[in-house]
Amino acid sequence: MSTHRARKRFGQNFLHDRGIIQGIVRAISPRQGQRLLEIGPGQGAITAELLASGCQLDVIELDRDLLPILEEKFSAFDNFHLHEGDALKFDIPGLAGNDPLRVVGNLPYNISTPLIFHLLSAQHCIQDMHFMLQKEVVDRLAAGPGSKTYGRLGVMAQYYCEVEALFDVPPESFSPRPKVMSSIVRLTPHAALPHPADSINTLQQVLREAFNMRRKTLRNNLKNSISEAQLTTLGIDPGARPERLDLAEFVAIANFIHRNPA
Repeated sequence: MSTHRARKRFGQNFLHDRGIIQGIVRAISPRQGQRLLEIGPGQGAITAELLASGCQLDVIELDRDLLPILEEKFSAFDNFHLHEGDALKFDIPGLAGNDPLRVVGNLPYNISTPLIFHLLSAQHCIQDMHFMLQKEVVDRLAAGPGSKTYGRLGVMAQYYCEVEALFDVPPESFSPRPKVMSSIVRLTPHAALPHPADSINTLQQVLREAFNMRRKTLRNNLKNSISEAQLTTLGIDPGARPERLDLAEFVAIANFIHRNPA
């Protein structure tokens, strides 16, 4: 069997702890015939357990040196489909077609945030997502108003999905050992958006401006988009810091700006 040394430029840390692997697969609970997409399968530690469920598994791998290893291990499985490519550029809706995908991944820390935003943009064709991420990122995804980790990533994740932090994964579960704690998170797209925005682009612009300088107030951070009087009309304190607002309030600001262009 071929061997492979983890590559720093791909942010690779290969999971080897059997108990953790089985815990992740239990959390995912794949079923016969379900369509799953695994991002960054690495050497296939989770892949093997997923295939054993009888699910239809597509995997995306960027590192060309891992492709023959994965082919060697899994090409005999009729339910295994390997794609070489960058998940950041992958056509998720095109792969899904009319069948919602369940997405799984041990995401490289260096691309986890942009990749999550890419997947959230395709949430209409995703049933759920289970990711292993740096614990700090999971804390940001799950954070609520008032938390120091609450920000743009969490607001946008919660706009589209229910976010559940499941369990932590210690550094010794990987080879090579990362310097940080990891966590497993489940993202389940809402059947109906609880607070729909008129324009996602406007909402993202508001969040970028609001959280650009966390210590400043809304009246300062949003002064180019909405006035102090207009914020007050919406029932929002212009003197509040951005981390005090909930999702519904950010959507209200974005909808007001979208409906009242300068």
